[in-house]
Parts: sequence; structure tokens; C-alpha cells
Amino acid sequence: MEIQSNQSSTDDFILLGIFSHSPTDLVLFSLVMVVFTVALCGNVLLLFLIYIDPRLHTPMYFFLSQLSLMDLMLVCTNVPKMVVNFLSGRKSISFVGCGIQIGLFVCLVGSEGLLLGLMAYDRYVAISHPLHYPVLMNQRVCLQIVGSSWAFGIIDGVIQMVVVMTFPYCGWKEVNHFFCEMLSLLKLACIDTSIFENVIYACCVFMLFLPFSIIVASYARILRAVLRMRSAQAGKKALATCSSHLTAVSLFYGAAMFIYLRPRHYRAPSHDKVVSIFYTVLTPMLNPFIYSLRNREVMGALRKGLDHCRIGSQH
Repeated sequence: MEIQSNQSSTDDFILLGIFSHSPTDLVLFSLVMVVFTVALCGNVLLLFLIYIDPRLHTPMYFFLSQLSLMDLMLVCTNVPKMVVNFLSGRKSISFVGCGIQIGLFVCLVGSEGLLLGLMAYDRYVAISHPLHYPVLMNQRVCLQIVGSSWAFGIIDGVIQMVVVMTFPYCGWKEVNHFFCEMLSLLKLACIDTSIFENVIYACCVFMLFLPFSIIVASYARILRAVLRMRSAQAGKKALATCSSHLTAVSLFYGAAMFIYLRPRHYRAPSHDKVVSIFYTVLTPMLNPFIYSLRNREVMGALRKGLDHCRIGSQH
């Protein structure tokens, strides 16, 4: 206790983390570091390919570039601090740093959730109204979709950050998590936060089910359009363009619903920490692979880029 108190000021929080220095946890920590590195490289590469290849300058890839940007920011919000604390032995995070983590995390999760929902609408327009797609999904509409996703997340993140950080915290401020996760932090408040927690629960239900309802409605219409197609090959191609998005949606919403929609008495800190690793590190790593390995255009852009590098190195 005394060693840690010397390391941090009275305003700091102590992040208990997820890993100890046992051999098993050292292996798991190394695995998380590999996943983190792959997530960084994969999203940066996807952003670069979408930027340089004119064939990828379409609404779908514009949305995908924003998704990659959100994933990139999400892995950089919590993991670097966790790594520094683990390697240095320091577990403290400043009051301001904690607030920034909460604001960024809520903002990015909210923005990504809504963007994934609106991307389902893009797939519906592309499959059900292919001839009108350039008009219905013009540049202004694309910017409105992305702008509303970011605005929704930013407003939600700022409100929750301000409210949570105005609560008084007392005693030994040990957060049973590897980052300043809001629900874990509220357990340390000196006052009753049950009303705010109920409001947050209602907001989470809304934030998850609004995009989710858009996804369900969009895919119901897509399925109806596919069933009406006379060509079986055209139907398979249409469903193939949706499979990547559906996989990303399943990963994101499955983890988010497990964390935030369970009744309070079913929550266990150890479970929450493991699932948090899943959607703060693993999902951002998987998204570039989901959208690239099963996509001819992205793989074509990658081969083209590698060919340019090969020719450049020969000269």
C-alpha cells in the first residue's frame, strides 16, 4: 500500500489490471501485444489502401475507412496505458487521464456501433436499388452518415465523462479493471449512483438497439431482394458482399451486449475484463481481415501496392 501511494498523488486512481507476473499471464500479455500490433498494422494498411487506390473510392470503402480509424483510436485509448503500467510496475492513472479514457472509449464505441448500423443501410441500397445507388448514396449522404455517427458518439462520450468525473471518490481508489471503465469506476463513488447507472443502462439499451434495429430491418429487406433475384449467382454475390459486415456486427454487438445488457447481479469483474480485451483489442484486429481477405477489391489493391513496391525496389 505504501509503495503504491508513493507512486501516485491522492487524486490518482489505481488500475488493478488484468495480468499478474506469473508465467501464464506473461504468455497472455505477450499474446495481447501481438494482437495489438496486428490491429495497428492491419487498420493502418487498410486506411492506406483505401486512400491510394481509386477503385476503393466508393461509399462502402469510405465507411470502412472510418471504421478502421475508430478501431485504430480504440486500441490506442486503453492498451498503451495498460502496457506501460504492466512493464513499469506502476498502476496509477491521473484523474484527468481517467476522464479522457472514459470519454474516448464511450465516444468510439458509440460511434462505431451507429456506423455499423448505418453501413447495413448502405448494403441494402446497393443490393435493392443498384441503379439508383450513386444518387441515393451520394457524397453528401455519406458525409451525413459518418458525421452523425461521430457526433452521436462524441456527445455521448462528453456527457458521460463530465457526469462520472464530477462524482466524489473517496478511500483507496482501486479500479478493478485494466482501464478506467465507467461501471468499475462508479463502484468507488462516495455517493449513491444507482439513478445514474439506471440512466446509463437505458442509454446503452438505446445505443445498442437503435443501430441493431437498422441492421435487422436492412437485412430483412436485403434477404427479400435476394430471394426475388432470378440468378442464383447474383444472389450469392449479393450475400457475399454482406457477409463481412455481418461478421463484424456479430463480434461487436455480441461483446457489447454481454458487457452492458446483463443484469447487475450477473456481472463479474473477471468476466468483464476478459470480454473488454475482446472488443477493445481483438475485434479491431479482426475487422481489417474480415473486410480484406474476403474482398477481391481490397486484395487487388494490396497486390497492386506490393507490385509497385517490388518494381520500385528493382529500380
